[in-house]
Amino acid sequence: MMNALPALIVTWTVFTGLFLALLAYNATLTRYEENQLFLDDLNTVEKEQQSVIIRKIHRMTPYIRAFGSISALMTVVIIGIVTWDAWLKIQQ
Repeated sequence: MMNALPALIVTWTVFTGLFLALLAYNATLTRYEENQLFLDDLNTVEKEQQSVIIRKIHRMTPYIRAFGSISALMTVVIIGIVTWDAWLKIQQ
C-alpha cells in the first residue's frame, strides 16, 4: 500500500488544485453578483449581466462539488493508509 502513496498524493494534489482553482473562479464571478430584484424592464442590461453571472455559477457548482468530494475522499484514503501502515509498524 505504501508503494501507491506517492501516486495517490500526486493525484490528490491535482484534484485539490483544480478544486481550489474552481473556488477562486467562482469567487471572482460572485464578486460582481448583486442581490437585486428587477421588477421592470428599465434595467435590462443589469438584469442580463446578473443572469449571465448566475448561469455561470450554476454551471460551475457540480464541478466544484465533484472535485471537493474527490479531494476529501482522497484525503481520508491517504490518512487511512498512513495510519494503517503506522499501526502495522507498531504491532511488529
